Amino acid sequence: MATQSAELLEGPPGTARFTDLPARDKDVEIWLPHTEITELIALRTDAPVVPAPDSGRRVWLHHGSSISHGSNAAHPSAIWPALAAARGEVELVNLGFGGSALLDPFTARAMRDTPADLISLKIGINIVNTDAMRLRAFTPAVHGFLDTIREGHPTTPLLVVSSILCPVQEDTPGPLAPDFADGTLRFKATGDPAERAAGRLTLDVIRHELARIVEQRAADDPNLHHLDGRELYGEADYAELPLPDEVHPDPAAHRRIADNFARLAFGTGGPFAPVTGG
Repeated sequence: MATQSAELLEGPPGTARFTDLPARDKDVEIWLPHTEITELIALRTDAPVVPAPDSGRRVWLHHGSSISHGSNAAHPSAIWPALAAARGEVELVNLGFGGSALLDPFTARAMRDTPADLISLKIGINIVNTDAMRLRAFTPAVHGFLDTIREGHPTTPLLVVSSILCPVQEDTPGPLAPDFADGTLRFKATGDPAERAAGRLTLDVIRHELARIVEQRAADDPNLHHLDGRELYGEADYAELPLPDEVHPDPAAHRRIADNFARLAFGTGGPFAPVTGG
């Protein structure tokens, strides 16, 4: 990471066996590792299998950064979106991309074309830590991303969520750099806070702009909602469950974020709360 170089080492094929399963019809879910690239070579069974029937649950389509991808989570079903989906009793389609939540148009098109009952976007941290754009470019990029999604989901509940608290990037622009000063991997922001006046982005700047954009658009889009990410993980959470590398939450913090998201989004009065018949 310090030299920005990479080497690909292919591992040997292996076999995972799931034995002692009950001899009856059952739903089988296989969660592939969220921290490795996995190639499925073959899938074998000792009895016929069929696609799982429709669960009847709503489909939640989520896009975010490495935090949504699951960095530092204990296992793939313990990343915060997976935990929140279980609490909200929905089916998750997770488009969390480590280092790549950058308002890319192809991601918006993929979301536009993916069936979903609920949609959320976690925007901020990657744009700041890559120093990818300035405020002048960020605002129309957000509008364009939302416009594209709305082409395929004109009335679907859509929740825009800003970044969780990340002290190193709250008021200091990127780019982010690894820091091994104490012998462990941590991250530090390398930008100049004084350049915010010239349009350099920080998490605080992005949060205010996202809130403004959503408020503006919600006048004509009542199904568009905003959530400040610090309500998922804020100063009190940081004091109790600090970010080990100053950017990514640990397993306990993933659970905290999931609990707060489930309460605020899926709970009573939330944008994703189940609609009950009258």
